[in-house]
Parts: sequence; structure tokens; C-alpha cells
Amino acid sequence: MLPDIQFFAAAIPAVALVGLSKGGLGGALALIGVPMMALVVPPLQAAAIFLPILLVMDAVALWAWRKHNNRPTLLAMLPGAILGIAIAWATSAYVSANAMRLILGGIALLFAVRYFVETFGPRRHEEPPAAPERPVAGTVWGSLSGYASFVAHAGGPPFQIYVLPLKLDPQTYTGTSTRFFAIVNAIKVIPYFALGSLDSTNLTVSATLLPVALVSTLIGARVVRYLKPAVFYPLMYGMVLVAAAKLIWDGLQF
Repeated sequence: MLPDIQFFAAAIPAVALVGLSKGGLGGALALIGVPMMALVVPPLQAAAIFLPILLVMDAVALWAWRKHNNRPTLLAMLPGAILGIAIAWATSAYVSANAMRLILGGIALLFAVRYFVETFGPRRHEEPPAAPERPVAGTVWGSLSGYASFVAHAGGPPFQIYVLPLKLDPQTYTGTSTRFFAIVNAIKVIPYFALGSLDSTNLTVSATLLPVALVSTLIGARVVRYLKPAVFYPLMYGMVLVAAAKLIWDGLQF
């Protein structure tokens, strides 16, 4: 049985925002997707509904960015990402829905605050040199990315914390990011099936929402050429803060 109208009132905008992000409008939109849907269904179910949609998007993105990659970055981060997924899988049965909302809200809050500090803080005009590849740091941030990706498909910010200081050219960065998350999402299929989250109901809902994702991805790819980042990103991260506050509030209602 499909969810009710209240679910779709939250799910359609959530999927559309993630689709816009995949189209090129940035990480803030992807970060808010699961928290928004988690306002009407348990967080793990929200993440499970998103996973098949993300896999389809990944396939399209892999083809589009097939010629661009940075192998050392993947080698530095993927072992940690696999570890993070395993930890999230092992602990998911012991974490309540409210505790998961607290984790998810905390992740969203942390990275929204980080954005505002970096954008409007005292060091906003500083331009540090490119960092080298650091296997230990890559493993740490990769594990956090894998964990956050399993819980909420919110692995982007930890990935960015490690990769952005490398100052890769935009095409190489995008191609590397596409490969990293395509691999992470594919690996997540195993534990999601093992947990019973990819059942017929959730897969049916995913299929119902897939057209929204595809259309919004195409729109995002076109709109990104005209939108002013100085206006758009503060608005989007402000939405992340609102979603984070709501999830934390709900998670505290034990």
C-alpha cells in the first residue's frame, strides 16, 4: 500500500531537491532530502526509499563523467567508507528511530553551521594552498562519509572536508565524487536488503518517485547555469538548519 498524501507532500519536494543537487546545484540540496522525508516516515525507511533512486542517478552520472577521476583520492577514502557502512549496519538494529533522528539532525546541523562559518566567518577571504593526499585523514573522513551515507545519504560533507582542500579541477572533482558515491551506494544495497529495508513497499514508492528525481535532475543541470550562488546556497543551508532543528526536537521526545 502506498503512503498517504502527507507522505508525498514531504517526499516529492525531498526527492526533487536531491535531483536538483545531482543536476549540479550543490550539496545542500542532497543533505536536506532524507531529513525532509524523515519528518513523515522513520529515518531508515526514508533512506531506503531514496537508495534505488540514487542508484539510477549514479548510473547516469557515471556515464556523464566517465572520463574524469582521481584514483589516489578513491584509494584513500573508500576503505574508510566501507568501514563506516559496516559500523552503521552493525549498530542500526540497536539505534531507535528517535536516536537516528538525533544523529541525522546533528549531521545536518554540523555541516550547515560549518557552511555559514566558512562563508561569512573571519577567514572567508583566506585561500590556503592545495593539500596533499593523506591516507589516514582519507580513512577517517571516508568512514564518516560512509556512516552518514548509510544513515541519511548525507555522506557529501565529510567527503568534501577531505577532498575540497586538494583543490582538484572541477571536472576531476565531480568525476571522483560521482565514482565514490556510486560505489558507496552500490555497497549499501547489501546491508539494506539484509535489514529488510528494500521491501516491495519501499521499492514501489521509490519507483513512484523516480520520475520526479529524473525531471528535477534535468532541471538542475539547466538552472545551475543561471542561478546566483550567493543567494541560493545561504537559502538552502538555512533550510538544512530548519530541518536539523526539527529532527533534533523530534529525537528528544523519548
